[in-house]
Amino acid sequence: MKTAMKLGLAALLSASAAFGAFAQEFTKGVVNKVDTKTNKVTIKHEDLKSLDMPAMTMVFRVEDPALLERLKEGSNIEFVAERVNGKLTVTEVK
Repeated sequence: MKTAMKLGLAALLSASAAFGAFAQEFTKGVVNKVDTKTNKVTIKHEDLKSLDMPAMTMVFRVEDPALLERLKEGSNIEFVAERVNGKLTVTEVK
């Protein structure tokens, strides 16, 4: 019984570690538009594997206005997008 519990716990820890790494996966994209009034950015992006979404151009919310200041139209970026309160949101940029 104890061995089964240890194996189950090890599997759970491995899965959560893999999920954490997967959730922070950066995606390449090009900034098409930055809208500081609405805290939104339009990005033409590659496949968003973490969200199971094909490559396309779309609008994302940005919760941190300081992040918007780093984005310039036409620039190549790598970013992390996640669902935050049901909305597609850019959470990191490098």
